[in-house]
Amino acid sequence: MSPTTEMQAVRSLFVPKWSSNVCLEGKTVIITGANTGIGKETAKDLAGRGARVILACRDMTKGEQASRDIMREVKGAKVVARQLDLADTKSICQFSENVYDTERALHYLINNAGHFFLTFLLLDLLKHSAPSRVINVSSAAHAMGKIQFADLNGGKDYHPVRAYAQSKLANVLFTRELARRTEALGVTAYSVDPGMGNTEITRHIRRPLVDIFKTLGMLVKTPAEGAYTTIYCTVTPENQLVTGGYYKDCARAKSCRAGQDDGTALKLWAVSCHLLGIRWR
Repeated sequence: MSPTTEMQAVRSLFVPKWSSNVCLEGKTVIITGANTGIGKETAKDLAGRGARVILACRDMTKGEQASRDIMREVKGAKVVARQLDLADTKSICQFSENVYDTERALHYLINNAGHFFLTFLLLDLLKHSAPSRVINVSSAAHAMGKIQFADLNGGKDYHPVRAYAQSKLANVLFTRELARRTEALGVTAYSVDPGMGNTEITRHIRRPLVDIFKTLGMLVKTPAEGAYTTIYCTVTPENQLVTGGYYKDCARAKSCRAGQDDGTALKLWAVSCHLLGIRWR
């Protein structure tokens, strides 16, 4: 066996193969952070299944390019790019208003970036379109996270890795609480660990850890492989999934203990509503 073949054999243990021929004709999907990486690959796959895909992108030049790329690679793809800056509540409101003006239904909301306020604004359309799903992209790094209620925004003591891990833990907790509140309404929610991708946590850490990740290159997923679990949670029949659950490698997984703390999830929900000045019905 050649070294290359050996490496591929080892890699296959860490990157399981998965495929599905589920058709999404007539379904509408919104994907945030969709102009690059796993967001773009998710969009490409779902467009290939016949879904109408809205790429929610901060940079419209990159968003329009991603849309053209997908339409060139996927015959008959129904893809459109829309401007959305998740750091700007006004932009989130404008994006959501545009969605209500142009879309009759929303079946899948895939949050690669941001989640709470956007999901809040789009929930009526998700309920109207039920059964529908919200998929929040988290990370294994959530296990290193701790919700710092006294300094949620890191204004007092900011550290990039700590902030990243906290945000990914928040995604897991938000998903659990959202699922609890919306299951009876026909809206299910899942959090996803896409695995270590070459576009992910390396942006938030310094050497020598970056060098270690590069050395373990065979364990790093391509963007297309990183999209597998998101797609799995999109197309797998609802009765084979657990709403509020945490998924990795196209299967149910166990989040860390902090990610299963419903008390913290409820408190984080309340604090988030207070910060945004909103009330979930």
